[in-house]
Amino acid sequence: MSILKKAALLVVAILASNFTFAQIKLGHINSSELVGMMPETKSADDSLKRFTEDLNTQLQAMLGELQTKYGDFQSKQASWSKAIREYRAKEIQDLQTNIDNFQQRAQQDIAKRKEELYSPIFDKAEKAIKEIAKEGKYSYIFDASAGALLYQQDSDDIMEAVKKKLNLTGVTPPANGKK
Repeated sequence: MSILKKAALLVVAILASNFTFAQIKLGHINSSELVGMMPETKSADDSLKRFTEDLNTQLQAMLGELQTKYGDFQSKQASWSKAIREYRAKEIQDLQTNIDNFQQRAQQDIAKRKEELYSPIFDKAEKAIKEIAKEGKYSYIFDASAGALLYQQDSDDIMEAVKKKLNLTGVTPPANGKK
């Protein structure tokens, strides 16, 4: 192959790669802010708070019972027979085990409930972001809330388009940045 043909191919390759790079369109959005603006998030927050408070109320009742039984044990153990002391000590120990198990189950239940409540919200936001990305012919959309976006240039903030898609026009993110 002649030098002229090689040079021509090199120029075509360079132009083609520049053309390819020119076709890339970048966008970004802060998904945490977006989710925080969605009315479903407030409802999910409230529901999760009530659920957590109910579990905490039950835990406090169990702890109160434990404290009462332990106080009773401390004040009366000298007058009890060995059999009664052993029975009451076992009762307190079993109650403590039940409390520990309840706390573990409660943490699991809270995590499961949170997943149930927030997954549809995240899915709805993700769907809207993907629709805007397709409509706007974006190659990549970066999530600014993930903390991975350290620098941006020639990237469109698609927040307003996604807000419009979700009928959130006029809604601003929560002041505390909380979802």
